[in-house]
Amino acid sequence: MNKNALDVLSPLPTDPAELVRGQLRKTSVSQQIHEALRHRILALELAPGENISRNEIAIYYGVSQTPVRDALMKLEEEGLIDIFPQSKTEVSRIDVAQARETQFLRMSLEIEIVKRLAAANGPDRITAARAVLARQRAAHEAGDLAYFADLDRAFHKELFKAVGVANLWELITERSGHIDRLRKLNLPDPGKATEILDCHGRILEAIAQGSPEQAENFVREHLSGTLAQVEQIMARHPAYF
Repeated sequence: MNKNALDVLSPLPTDPAELVRGQLRKTSVSQQIHEALRHRILALELAPGENISRNEIAIYYGVSQTPVRDALMKLEEEGLIDIFPQSKTEVSRIDVAQARETQFLRMSLEIEIVKRLAAANGPDRITAARAVLARQRAAHEAGDLAYFADLDRAFHKELFKAVGVANLWELITERSGHIDRLRKLNLPDPGKATEILDCHGRILEAIAQGSPEQAENFVREHLSGTLAQVEQIMARHPAYF
């Protein structure tokens, strides 16, 4: 599916980029363009295999091609686009092997995190995560899957922050483009959002009760869900892989 870059970039009303024509924030321009494009790739608004025009993006934002080039190079490093010199730039297909690798790393870290939180027996340390879960339940009731997905990531980030390793969450985020797109495809499946809420609740309850083993088991169950459905997801969306 090929679209004009101006069509797929406009409008950009949602976080994290907060970009509109002629109103780039006064921070790194290349970083803002990177955030905007990354957000749309993960949301599948820019679909796997879709062409991206560096020139059209530069014209749209009224910038030179240098910050656009830098943004695209970072997206390539993250595995989210493929740049073919002197030919084309397109959104990468979803790489299941890379998704499994990232998931292995994330599960290893998150298991250790919840075990530490449970062993510390400090329910006050998960107050922020509880607040995110409450908002996520409200998003589910409102049928807002996009916000629900944002809060899903926020929930897990709060667990990392609770043990003082927020930078590790950022490291994982940089590598999570493929698994995040798989989750995006899996989320609308019947019962999936309810399952996520249930797992989040059980993880927090295990932490609050001081049960490291239960917390580990619930994290394993939770983080394995999407990859357990990967064959079905691929069958429904073969062009994305």
